[in-house]
Amino acid sequence: MIKILFVCHGNICRSTMAESVMTYLVKQKKMENAFYINSAATSREEIGNSPHYGTVNKLREVKIPLVPHRAEQMTAQDYAAYDYLIGMDTANIRNMTRIAGGDKQGKIYKLLTFAGSNRDVADPWYTGDFDTTYNDVMQGCTALLEFIFENNKDTF
Repeated sequence: MIKILFVCHGNICRSTMAESVMTYLVKQKKMENAFYINSAATSREEIGNSPHYGTVNKLREVKIPLVPHRAEQMTAQDYAAYDYLIGMDTANIRNMTRIAGGDKQGKIYKLLTFAGSNRDVADPWYTGDFDTTYNDVMQGCTALLEFIFENNKDTF
């Protein structure tokens, strides 16, 4: 089973969107039994809160089911538990690496690097632009899934 943890600052906008998008993409390929997908925050600010209404509305608009989720914080134990820990921006990557105590196994990635970009996924909490965030998340998740399939050919 491939285990993916999407991470952003608060775990109510970008990472929950990525969790729902990736879950949807995996189900479209009828591969849901081969994946475990979750999301978490680097901060404690939103712990226990449900996804932001902007994320909920955008996913509803594009007809992608929202994965039920309450914000939780990433832990050092998550590094051992997941195959891929995917941050949304440079600050997330720095904080994830600190929480994990380093990245000795090379499991921490920024989402858009899979799509050939070093750009950050902008935080719609500040921008209010859930459309651009969705487009970046969809592009990154699609490229991540292709990367996983390509690098695990004997599994799939």
